[in-house]
Amino acid sequence: MLLPTLKPERLYRQISSLLIGCIRKEQFAPGAMLPPERELAKQLGVSRSSIREALIALEITGWVEIRTGNGVFVTNPLPKTDAPLVEDEFSLKSLINARLLYEGMTAELAARNGTDDQRAELQEVTHDLIQLHVNDEKFLHEDKRFHLLIAEMTGNEVLAEMMEYLWNKRKSSRFLRLESHYAENDFPREMNQDHANITQAIIERDPQRARACMERHIQHVYDRLFSEL
Repeated sequence: MLLPTLKPERLYRQISSLLIGCIRKEQFAPGAMLPPERELAKQLGVSRSSIREALIALEITGWVEIRTGNGVFVTNPLPKTDAPLVEDEFSLKSLINARLLYEGMTAELAARNGTDDQRAELQEVTHDLIQLHVNDEKFLHEDKRFHLLIAEMTGNEVLAEMMEYLWNKRKSSRFLRLESHYAENDFPREMNQDHANITQAIIERDPQRARACMERHIQHVYDRLFSEL
């Protein structure tokens, strides 16, 4: 007898499926508020970041509504059909961790290999970014210019293409929904201080400081979106 091939399931999907089961059994009734992230994480023995990813997936598929600052509520009425959980190819936590590892390297190489013209352009992009204080499309456009330019400054076109790939992953519906709930409008102010520090290290041709500043920057993004506090 041929048995079906089993696929390993992302942790956030396992949590989502478990919570859907609880909702169907009316352990969490329509309109009811779910337990806080911290309590769910403790009961399930997982991190709050995994709980948060699961809740984002449930909101996109219509099972819950996240009211930032007030809690997470089961929708009323419930979805009429079971929409598949979205975009299973990666977890958002893994995406940010990958960027931390990758962009630390590109910042270090940019400090070593960037040309004078590229350094001047980086200063210009950073200046434009610092003028922006709202987390909107204009800020995201300039933010993308900043990170892609640093990848180009490595002198390796494959690394630049890989940065484009990683950046485009943040356009996923789950990442955008996560950001809309947990990255407040003043998000650019904190990020722009990081951008200025990264640029200064690259301009001064200090590879190790450039790496450290970039890693600190990506960690700040992670902390804002997946704070365990």
